[in-house]
Amino acid sequence: MPKTLVVTPTYDEAQNIESFIARVLSQGPEIEILVVDDNSPDGTGNIVERLQQYHPRVHLIRRAGKMGLGTAYVEGFRYAIEKKFDYICEMDADFSHDPDEIPKFIAKMGGCDLALGSRYTGGVRVINWPIRRLILSYAANVYTRIITGMPVKDATGGFKCFKREVLEAIDLRKIRSNGYAFQIEMNFRAWSKGYKLCEHPIIFFERQSGVSKMSKKIVYEAVFMVWNLKILKLLGRL
Repeated sequence: MPKTLVVTPTYDEAQNIESFIARVLSQGPEIEILVVDDNSPDGTGNIVERLQQYHPRVHLIRRAGKMGLGTAYVEGFRYAIEKKFDYICEMDADFSHDPDEIPKFIAKMGGCDLALGSRYTGGVRVINWPIRRLILSYAANVYTRIITGMPVKDATGGFKCFKREVLEAIDLRKIRSNGYAFQIEMNFRAWSKGYKLCEHPIIFFERQSGVSKMSKKIVYEAVFMVWNLKILKLLGRL
């Protein structure tokens, strides 16, 4: 079976992290998890460190402070490339992404290079979002599709799976974005290099505990990022 690493950035996820890790590891013996913790004040990193004593498939990168989602994933991707994992999944630790979907993503990899978890394939598949946030997310994806030309319905989601060669082909040193913009940028760079993207329908559950990391800054970054990416592609500088 392909060797798979699930990369999960965390900040104050102590309420979720132990049960989340257990669910991820239960998906198969070839699946490992890397938590990239931004020095969570609630001790998330300490919990993961304790679990490492009993689970060799649990890995941890501790960072000095809150440095952002995008940089956390980039560190995780570099780790995965160095350790020669075949597939690299990214997902949230708050159970908004269902760990039971991981084997389905892996199954998709036979026919594509980057599998995207899609909340907008086969209808709207979001649970417990206020209507304002749902409209914002859906409109952001329509906007992204029009500007970039990417043939996907959900370019902003954070549940996906890469083949290692896709990450090796992307110059991770150039990645500067976070949040929605980070997800769009990684998808666009992969697509622009000719890799095949496919979508896997998922149900997105609004987190049941902890605090959402969404902010206006994240939204504005995504609005301008799509134009920046389009210009870079036209200039041949991706």
